[in-house]
Amino acid sequence: MTTYSQPFTSTRAPVRMWADPATVESAALDQLRNVANLPWTHGVAVMPDVHYGKGATVGSVIAMRDAVSPAAVGVDIGCGMSAVKTDLTANDLPDSLAPARAQIERDVPVGKDLHQHGANLTRIGLDRTINWDGFWARFDQLHAMNDKITWTSIDRLRTRAHNQIGSLGGGNHFIEVCLDETDRVWLMLHSGSRNIGKVLADQHIAAAQALDHNQDLPDRDLAVFLAGTPEMDAYRADLYWAQEYARLNRTVMMGLVKAAFSKALGRHVAYQPEISCHHNYVSEETYDDLDLIVTRKGAISTESGRLGIIPGSMGTGSYIVRGLANEAAFRSASHGAGRRMSRGAAKRQFSIEDLQAQTEGVECRKDAGVIDEIPGAYKDLESVMAQQTDLVDVVHRLRTVVCVKG
Repeated sequence: MTTYSQPFTSTRAPVRMWADPATVESAALDQLRNVANLPWTHGVAVMPDVHYGKGATVGSVIAMRDAVSPAAVGVDIGCGMSAVKTDLTANDLPDSLAPARAQIERDVPVGKDLHQHGANLTRIGLDRTINWDGFWARFDQLHAMNDKITWTSIDRLRTRAHNQIGSLGGGNHFIEVCLDETDRVWLMLHSGSRNIGKVLADQHIAAAQALDHNQDLPDRDLAVFLAGTPEMDAYRADLYWAQEYARLNRTVMMGLVKAAFSKALGRHVAYQPEISCHHNYVSEETYDDLDLIVTRKGAISTESGRLGIIPGSMGTGSYIVRGLANEAAFRSASHGAGRRMSRGAAKRQFSIEDLQAQTEGVECRKDAGVIDEIPGAYKDLESVMAQQTDLVDVVHRLRTVVCVKG
């Protein structure tokens, strides 16, 4: 079954969209048209959560020949989701989940907070299971740490990156306790590469924009690196390190959340293997017998029937899905519900009373600091899922009972 539309008839590369073009803001359509007209673009797949984004459209999958656009990945390199199913059911939870939320907020830095001396990896059993020495040795090889940055600044960046491993951040990042359709308890979180990912992305985006072959582009944020150049090699090396940082950040954070959850409940909790997926990243893949560089900005891979996570907005629940590896979508699916209005618009339109009403029954912040994350600022998750039935199969529908925000 094919559910996509083709919104443009005259672009250099095909654009396939799993959303009604009439519902997509014109600025996002302009972004998609511009990237589809680049000489290096092989094709673009547009997810049902599509919306305008800085640099490139959120909810877009861009396959390029011998090129990559760092802005098409974005500044939160490796941002993604992790989820784990527990052996508990709703009957095992206390009447009040406020202590569980408070314990998670004490043990996991949120917003701008970070660990003062790094996360306690020994306490969560991750001190010996991961080659941390090798990982941090690669920090010294990052190409963005060049002669324009002083050693003092590099040391400061290293210290901050070390202390942010296992921290949540702000914005749309979250930690949740959820229940599935059988009332089984799940833990879930959403975060990325924190400050170091943004530092690396900003430097490489600026470097791409300065290259001669990018001077006549319709949008300077579409600047690309070309295969076989030192700039491309440098970006890919830094990018893959940042993607690994993001994965490790979620691994450490999930360890901290598990420990906090068990402590709050005062009991041992058993966990199934974690499900984890990036949704802002680069991958090297083959389509139409061509080796392509695929960027997913707000999209997950559905390769080989792998499990993925598609969250809704604050307190509205999420889906655990199994990918269908649809080639037309470059084996991708949406990364969430997707915003339907800007943060500024949400703050102007909604009140604290609206937030309280829309998050009723969820243990979470209900103050002015998170109004921009109110469910009403996001697209309807059920509609988004209905538009991608040929991209994923639903495995579990989760409903939120605790939501921690920065």
